[in-house]
Amino acid sequence: MEYSYSFKIVHSTNHLPSDWDALATSNIFLSKAYLTVLELSKPTNMNCFFIAMYKKDKLIGIALAQFLDLNKLESFGERDKCIKTVVRNFIFKNFCSHVLFVGNNMLTGQNAFSFSTEIEISTGIALLHQAELEIKLSLKKQGKKVHLTSYKDFDKKELEVFPEKEFDSFYQFSTQPNMVFTVSKDWHSFDDYIAALSKKYRDQYKRCRKKATGIEKRKLNFEEIVALEQTIYNLYHHVAQNAPFNTFFLTKNHFAVMKSELKENFLFYGYFENNKLIGFNTLIKNGNQMDTYFLGYDEKVQREKMLYLNMLYDMIAYSINKGFKEVIFARTALEIKSSVGAKPEEMVGYIKHSNSLINSKMDTLFCYLEPVTEWQERNPFKD
Repeated sequence: MEYSYSFKIVHSTNHLPSDWDALATSNIFLSKAYLTVLELSKPTNMNCFFIAMYKKDKLIGIALAQFLDLNKLESFGERDKCIKTVVRNFIFKNFCSHVLFVGNNMLTGQNAFSFSTEIEISTGIALLHQAELEIKLSLKKQGKKVHLTSYKDFDKKELEVFPEKEFDSFYQFSTQPNMVFTVSKDWHSFDDYIAALSKKYRDQYKRCRKKATGIEKRKLNFEEIVALEQTIYNLYHHVAQNAPFNTFFLTKNHFAVMKSELKENFLFYGYFENNKLIGFNTLIKNGNQMDTYFLGYDEKVQREKMLYLNMLYDMIAYSINKGFKEVIFARTALEIKSSVGAKPEEMVGYIKHSNSLINSKMDTLFCYLEPVTEWQERNPFKD
């Protein structure tokens, strides 16, 4: 690599280069405001590293890396009680508990880096790989040996520009797809979306809305989020604990910090029954796409009122009515997201174990690290 390229690893957003945001314009998740959220309310088992890349003295790339210590987790997820889960948890605890992600483990999609036009992407990724090695060295000096290194959530085309020399020892993996809802050019309002549904799925929509009678939806401001912080956390934590697998849990103040830093780009919707908060969902405006974020609900109410499906329709309605082009629904609950019109997009990445013997068996090990989800794709639209 040319000697004129260099990088700097920054540990606080206060020390980011003044022109950092100039390279984050196309992705809010690399902006200083969002990285400040991470700094102030990141999961307790996570450390963040902000990477500034230079050509001579000019900033030409920005990136994010996260170190997770899975030994600090209360649980990996409590839904699946089977022998495979027991084996997976044993493997994680003993061989994979220290993980370095180049990217953002809390999100789905390419939120790892952004480069200016003054550097080839493959050269930028090679420079990022050097930064990754330096982060691992600094963690080792603190007595934290990284077991797994992962570059996560790229589409196949993006992976083609990764330099072969740096990544030939990595295992290329495919994860659960990212569920993406594309707004048709023919839809100018939510009513147009409903009209495009086939009879079966229009009936599903009507039934779902009928079930939600008595539920009031309200957009909450910063003060209201703070006032309801404990209830919000309990609802989130219930959903998170019942996920098949977790690598982190949010902190109690996370949503308040999100609102404080991202302001009108972060939307928090509370669902109330008899003035009691029984569920919530969150959205993040990211250019012309809407990213769904974390949610929570009371399981009993969710079943009775089809609350989760109602939330999906509400997110779609807001996004269409406000002119967004896509809704990023991320992973989990693939089939129900498919039933409202989201399509799966394959996500790939690279992963490597520090132990060369274990690394040579990564294809077998990965089956335990990333449990396969069986699901059936739906098409809710008229042919």
